[in-house]
Amino acid sequence: MKYILTISTLCLAACLTTNAQQDPLYAQYLNNPFVINPAYAGFTNNLSTAVSYRQQWAGLEGGPKTVNFNSHIALSENRMGAGILVVSDRIGNSLVNEGLAAYAYKIALSEKQTLSFGLQAGFANYQIDNNKVNPFDKSDPLFIGSVSETVPSFGAGLILSTDRYFLGVSMPRMLKTTLQEQGLQSTLYSQHFYGVASYLFIVSEHIRFKPSTLIKLVSGAPASFDLNASFIFHENYQAGLLTRDFSTYGFFGQIQVRDAFRLGFVFEVPTGASVGSDFVTYELTLGLRFNALPGHSNTSVLSF
Repeated sequence: MKYILTISTLCLAACLTTNAQQDPLYAQYLNNPFVINPAYAGFTNNLSTAVSYRQQWAGLEGGPKTVNFNSHIALSENRMGAGILVVSDRIGNSLVNEGLAAYAYKIALSEKQTLSFGLQAGFANYQIDNNKVNPFDKSDPLFIGSVSETVPSFGAGLILSTDRYFLGVSMPRMLKTTLQEQGLQSTLYSQHFYGVASYLFIVSEHIRFKPSTLIKLVSGAPASFDLNASFIFHENYQAGLLTRDFSTYGFFGQIQVRDAFRLGFVFEVPTGASVGSDFVTYELTLGLRFNALPGHSNTSVLSF
């Protein structure tokens, strides 16, 4: 019961006060930056589709659950890309559903260096079911009924890359969202800024080493840092370690089968400095990439 009350309190603090809803938390951006940067649309020079499920604080009733479906394709001789992103993110009594379409354009700065611009647009629906909150006083008007608000959503991103390094900046949701409820104005969402950097070291003919980092910035909260490092074997198998703000540690891996199917997994263990320190987190991703148009090239999916 105390965990249910804790989650409910966190949700209300996020949705019915001046604090804002956070972006869905992912680890799959390591091998599919499209989930946080629209400039990645068509980046793999083929058709790429993936679905993922993340259960944060497994075993804690009301803990965050995120389902993500995304697909993008290279167009016009791989100079452009288009894609879609569908996300459902639930925590406690709140639910956010999003549907977005993305477009990207790539410019060859040199034989190996590429700059990609990306935009995305769609909608986001925010739902809060206060009837599920217990054991609050139901006579309080703030805890009666439910709220549903649908708003437009816009985002943008840039990627600079070669076959050895990857640099990306993005703001996937650029609009701040507010809600007027019972005479009180609350912030449903504040903009998040992401920066990603990664480098690929060639250890041997069949072994590569890829360290990477992500920084997330949002108004009213301290900066968040992810640090990751992985080894890639024979361009088909990847295994690595990650930490988020040195309060959560984890293991991640990905397997590529027949140059098309991908299975990725993440397992995270928080420390006493993290919220939900008694509960682990896991994330599963199933992906498919193949050549759907002339000019597509289904190269290794594990490099960037």
